[in-house]
Amino acid sequence: MLHSYYTIKDAGVHELTINKSRFITHLQRVVDEAEAKDFTDHIKKEHPNAHHNCSAYVIGDNNEHQKANDDGEPSGTAGVPMLNVLLKKELKNTAVVVTRYFGGIKLGAGGLIRAYGNSVTEAVQHTGIVRRSRVRHYEVTASYELLGKIENELRQSGYILRSIDYSEQVTFHVAVNLEETEDFEAWMVNVSHNRVTITASGTSYIEEEV
Repeated sequence: MLHSYYTIKDAGVHELTINKSRFITHLQRVVDEAEAKDFTDHIKKEHPNAHHNCSAYVIGDNNEHQKANDDGEPSGTAGVPMLNVLLKKELKNTAVVVTRYFGGIKLGAGGLIRAYGNSVTEAVQHTGIVRRSRVRHYEVTASYELLGKIENELRQSGYILRSIDYSEQVTFHVAVNLEETEDFEAWMVNVSHNRVTITASGTSYIEEEV
């Protein structure tokens, strides 16, 4: 499992008109090939009268699942340039379908490659990219006399202070990138002069826009 990777921020739709043809790009996160296929089938049902519903996806920590489909366009002019955009932007677990309504003007092979590639590029820019980072969750418990010092140190650090609980003692809920956990624990002991209780719990992914 990767410590961090890039993917699209949200599912999205973006449309371009190129020489009277409509290119409607649909993006979605997917977890496996079955979900990618379901997504493609869903878009085809939404646009049954389109001339083409070309698709591509990249899935897996090492991009081990990749597919590009031209759906009737000349071989290599649609699915591959779409897939290349996903790979160039280092996106993972992402599927894309570009629906084309032909406007009567032929674009030629080069024109099609540019049209499908640009459609996906603009759709990704429109939707946004996030970095998903796997973090370890910590509970840091301290006495109230340390509240101000620890809160201030945490807020000035690169660690993520998610919340603070106030009861008999103060508990700071902190998220730390997996590769920084040992440094965090040592840092917290040093900052508090070893006057805190540090409890590690589970892991999850957090997202930040890039």
